[in-house]
Amino acid sequence: MDIRELLLKDVMIMNLKAKSKDEVIDEMVHKYFEQGVIDDEKLYKADIVKREQESTTGIGDGIAMPHAKDKAVKRATVLFAKSETGVDFDALDGQPVQLFFMIAAPEGANNTHLQALASLSSLLINPDLVAKLKQAQTPDEVQQLFADAQSAKEAQDKADAQENTTNETVQKNSKRPYIVAVSACPNGIAHTYMAEAALQKSAKEKNIEIKVETNGSEGVKHRLTAEDIARADGVVITADKKVEMARFNGKKLLNRPVIDGINKSDELLDQIEAGDAPVYHAAEGDQVTDSEDGQKGGLWNEIYKDLMNGVSHMLPFVVGGGIIMAFSFILERYVGSQSMYFLFFNHLGNWAFAFLVPILAGYIAESIGDLPALMPGVVGGFMANTAAANIMKTTSVSGFIGGLLAGFLAGIVINWLKKVFKGVPRSLEGLKPMLIYPILSLLIVGVSMFFIINPIFAAVNAWVTHVLNGMGTGNAVLLGTILAGMMALDMGGPFNKAAYTFAIAAYTSTGDGKLMAAVMVGGMIPPLATAIATTVWPKKFTEQERQAGISNWVLGISFITEGAIPFATADPLHVIVSSVIGSAIGGGLTQLWRVSVPAPHGGLWVLPLASNGLFYFLAVVVGAIVAGVILGIWRPTKVQTTK
Repeated sequence: MDIRELLLKDVMIMNLKAKSKDEVIDEMVHKYFEQGVIDDEKLYKADIVKREQESTTGIGDGIAMPHAKDKAVKRATVLFAKSETGVDFDALDGQPVQLFFMIAAPEGANNTHLQALASLSSLLINPDLVAKLKQAQTPDEVQQLFADAQSAKEAQDKADAQENTTNETVQKNSKRPYIVAVSACPNGIAHTYMAEAALQKSAKEKNIEIKVETNGSEGVKHRLTAEDIARADGVVITADKKVEMARFNGKKLLNRPVIDGINKSDELLDQIEAGDAPVYHAAEGDQVTDSEDGQKGGLWNEIYKDLMNGVSHMLPFVVGGGIIMAFSFILERYVGSQSMYFLFFNHLGNWAFAFLVPILAGYIAESIGDLPALMPGVVGGFMANTAAANIMKTTSVSGFIGGLLAGFLAGIVINWLKKVFKGVPRSLEGLKPMLIYPILSLLIVGVSMFFIINPIFAAVNAWVTHVLNGMGTGNAVLLGTILAGMMALDMGGPFNKAAYTFAIAAYTSTGDGKLMAAVMVGGMIPPLATAIATTVWPKKFTEQERQAGISNWVLGISFITEGAIPFATADPLHVIVSSVIGSAIGGGLTQLWRVSVPAPHGGLWVLPLASNGLFYFLAVVVGAIVAGVILGIWRPTKVQTTK
């Protein structure tokens, strides 16, 4: 996209009359309103002011870039304005601002416009361009200066890309410093890309190899891979919003505001190159998300990653809705089924539960096909839950299974559409995310769900429900034993998540919490087993393990299986085998004693909600003691014990 399509001559102000920051904003916003770029002057100004309150957009060197993205904006536009005398705009360098770029981005700005805005922003780190803009007298001059700068930058980028391709192997094996960086700001329109450009410019001047991940309006671009991070001499974070930090554990890292990436890029790179940066230590419990570029780990790993993206986004709805719904049943015993208090809590839990399958499907789809896949995934998940049942006048739905399939289908469809429409003319590029992808993906997913997936898997779901409801005691005990054992097998890994997801599916389909009881007990026992073993056989564990064992009493009764992971990592054979045995016994006992827990989380804290609560407690105690005793007796004594 030609940058002149954003820098419109009609909205330029070549001689600002304003003498203060507020007057500058008023004059520029009013110009937008006069030219029809915005249709709500008050709303747009409020968002501009709100952004200025977060941090000044006066970046220094006589430049300010106030910006807002809201529904008042009718088309993506950049208003260029110049003050001959300069205005105090609270710039970071304390100097008056002469050049203003007010960026207006509509809520649904397409990728073409966002890329153009990013490109324009990155050009402003060029001091020659800035100097010439200060001398420009007409809108035509301004447009031509940016057009020339854009052409020069594109030519340079192309030359750099060819050089990087030619020397890729040499670079990776050379002794050139290699630094990775992340740039991000709340709106992701301007500062993100200016910081990226500044860091790249400084790195080139210093003969440093650099890769910059940007987190802007277009989403994450140039994502850092595990290989990138491992190879890097250090990390520079210039961000005013949350970025994924756990992946940088153990690396020398500087974490600064995004404006430092623009104005202090030389200083940041020098500090990393000199080794004068603190080592970053991720907080306990932080998880690293798989990097994408070049890190495909096989089909199963990809499926598991996509599934976990859906499950992780679904879990808050499961936990919040499930526990509040279960609480309503206790309340019903005291206030009656017609009480406003019971009805409120019961409906609140049910409303949260109604989102389980749509959220699961939507975020599975988003993991596969990025943001365009979210909408068809959510709609497909909704159809799996209710929509088809309402139209077909049947109570059978494909439910959890249908939602899983809807999510994977939506993601695959979007990726397919991206390939099909890859060759559309550049002028029509903006139609893809705004028109082509939403309509075609929704049609394909909707038709598939309504005519194929729902009819087939509604029957499967009904059969599974019938089997679970009619399951005899022996079969129920066997199933509970297997599911609980899986919870302890990898303590939060694929087997654990598969067992938990199966129990959630059964619970949402039947409303029966028997299998929830089995997986809950199975998940509590590993940390409790380590707590018992470290207490009774302290000489077999290090001082650090004994301390962890104390905290595992609380983690265990709270159904946080991951408390046993440090023990399993250090001694997988003894810890995992003993935990699986104890968990399997505890899970089997819940089915033998017909325990039901109508809550998807909470451990022993939801004991008052359980049917046959005493036996629920006993199943945990028996399983934990068995696992703890096996671990304590079987584990060899530590030769080096800290006293």
